[in-house]
Amino acid sequence: MSEQDLIRSVDRLVDQVAQWTPARWAASGGSRAVTMHALAQRLADIEAGVTGHPRHEVPRLANDLVLPDQVRVTARDLLAARPSAEVFAEAARAVAETRSALAELRP
Repeated sequence: MSEQDLIRSVDRLVDQVAQWTPARWAASGGSRAVTMHALAQRLADIEAGVTGHPRHEVPRLANDLVLPDQVRVTARDLLAARPSAEVFAEAARAVAETRSALAELRP
């Protein structure tokens, strides 16, 4: 697993959800937004593990339209930490699991 593979998987996910409306984020009882926020948190946690920085809570903002940006930012922070291939693979699995979970929530 490489940096470019992770970038591509995050970009695909963000492209998939970036045009979603507030109503689409709220569908399924808001679990789409919860799922996407959980990915942002997971990527932040992985980055903290790589850098040795304390874990911090990724804020859950009121506007779900920012969720793709939160995922992109936390992924870029992880990339900046220059993790190992194993960490790239872990992050890519988290992105893939999120894509699958969001697909299962389609109306």
